[in-house]
Amino acid sequence: MKNVAIIGAGTMGNGIAHTFAQKDFKVQLIDISQDSLDRGMATIAKNLDRMVAKERISEADKTSTLANISTFTTITEGVANASLVIEAATENLDLKLKIFKELDAVCSANTILATNTSSISITEIAAATSRPEMVIGMHFMNPVPIMKLVEIIKGYSTSDATYKTVAELSTALGKVPVEVNDYPGFVANRILMPMINEAVETLYNGVAGVKEIDTVMMLGMAHPMGPLALADFIGLDVCLSILHVMYDGFKNPKYAPCPLLVNMVMAGKLGSKSGEGFYDYSQNRKAEVVSGQFL
Repeated sequence: MKNVAIIGAGTMGNGIAHTFAQKDFKVQLIDISQDSLDRGMATIAKNLDRMVAKERISEADKTSTLANISTFTTITEGVANASLVIEAATENLDLKLKIFKELDAVCSANTILATNTSSISITEIAAATSRPEMVIGMHFMNPVPIMKLVEIIKGYSTSDATYKTVAELSTALGKVPVEVNDYPGFVANRILMPMINEAVETLYNGVAGVKEIDTVMMLGMAHPMGPLALADFIGLDVCLSILHVMYDGFKNPKYAPCPLLVNMVMAGKLGSKSGEGFYDYSQNRKAEVVSGQFL
């Protein structure tokens, strides 16, 4: 398995492409937008330059990694010869179902179809195909080239052979695969998102400010990043989407998103990617507290 297709050139997609290409896989990066592909490749090159500057890789390594990636704007052309396809499109069920129906129609019968979804049911996605035993979740963590964990999620029909292949492939990438069963939020987000949501509730109820909440969790609980800063990094829209999936899946009020989080997303305050969330990123990448906005 040396040919891998990645659908989506955004943050996760270009990170996954970078990771495979650096391990000498031939990567076909697919996005309907040529601009997105160009931005994705520019991000990969920038991240490789950073690794060269830190002497973690050589200039030759950078050149060979970039040479391993080809870009395409159509799925049919992009998945040709791929033994594995990883979908890393927007976290939207209807879009993912549409993509997997198309993949099922155009991919070889031997191609494994994976999704990088952080919360959506693998079983439901697999049911849109004629090969549910070959559909699996590969939930990489951001930033993909650095983070070691990959949640490998088995849907109801995922075969042991498919799981074994994907787990061994993850190990070959230098990652640590963890087997997870298909329930809303899997493991990472089932634990993380309620914590982030509770941090937003703590702010919403005026218990403490943004910086104070994050400081407590960093200095008191040894977290490398506070939950509100982490939410900004993930994207507040992504956090909200995952909480909705978990609330719909469990019908448990503890997963209901805080009204402040809902309002911020409606206002377009999505975190670092929009320039403002719980912190202000408009002047530089370093988070600055948004003064007095929430209390």
